[in-house]
Amino acid sequence: MGVFVYLPLVLPLTALPIARLAEQHLHPRRAARLLATVAVILASCSLLCLGLLVVVGTAQLPGNPLPDGWSDDEVREAVPHDAFAGKASILALVVVTAACGFTVHRHFRFRVRAHRALRGLGGDDDVAVLPDAIPYAYALPGSPGRVMVSTAMLASLEPAEHRALFAHERAHLAGRHHRLLLATRLAGCVNPLLWPLLGALVYSTERWADEEAARVTGDRRLTARAVGKAALVARPVPGGAAFAALATAGPVPRRVAALLGPVPPDRSWPPALTPAGAAALVAAAGTTVSALSALNAAVALFLVLEAATPL
Repeated sequence: MGVFVYLPLVLPLTALPIARLAEQHLHPRRAARLLATVAVILASCSLLCLGLLVVVGTAQLPGNPLPDGWSDDEVREAVPHDAFAGKASILALVVVTAACGFTVHRHFRFRVRAHRALRGLGGDDDVAVLPDAIPYAYALPGSPGRVMVSTAMLASLEPAEHRALFAHERAHLAGRHHRLLLATRLAGCVNPLLWPLLGALVYSTERWADEEAARVTGDRRLTARAVGKAALVARPVPGGAAFAALATAGPVPRRVAALLGPVPPDRSWPPALTPAGAAALVAAAGTTVSALSALNAAVALFLVLEAATPL
């Protein structure tokens, strides 16, 4: 198994360049999907290798329920620095489990509370207008999903800008952006090196929804004006960090500037001879090496443990 068990824990560093460049050089829809896919794969490999280290570390603890042969020297030699790494991985897995559990709990608790608040409103429209003096608008996923907007937010925008607002939030629901955000947030809980991808993903999903709103309204300047005006008055939704909103996430001046420019090219991969293309290749290579290293470590440990298991 050797050092291969440690590589997936540090290879997320290869994704940092694409986190900075994808949002600038890829269509936001492509960028969001690329960032989420890379984050999930790298986090899965990190979690697998952390689990392998936990097995080795647990086997060294007195009174554990594992076969005695799993603590033999042959098994311990398969992991460099097994004495420290094995025990540290147990603590790390506890922290990862707690962080992921808290994130999922917070996500669904907010959804439950929001849907409970909708019961008294009635109506079958996908837009729920809440009588609230705090201006906000966000997409609430569910069956069906709803666009949540306060009366204060609607009062801050002109009637023509309401269409851009609703189109933006509906794009979040149609694109299942909450799933991408939650998956990437969990990936960051598994490996903190992946946290920069979350910030880039938040911006990309907002730009994705901006472009959809501009397509629906047919007016990029109108959409840019709605985004800018909403940003001036919007307030964060308590407990709603995992959900996408019109103007509370991402650098708003950059979003407005992008809307005032031409439609971004919808290419699946940036040109190779560009910084973004090189960063994408580095991220792809790092993801591939991480997956192969995790597979190698898992197979190697399986074979070692099978040989050490008494018949």
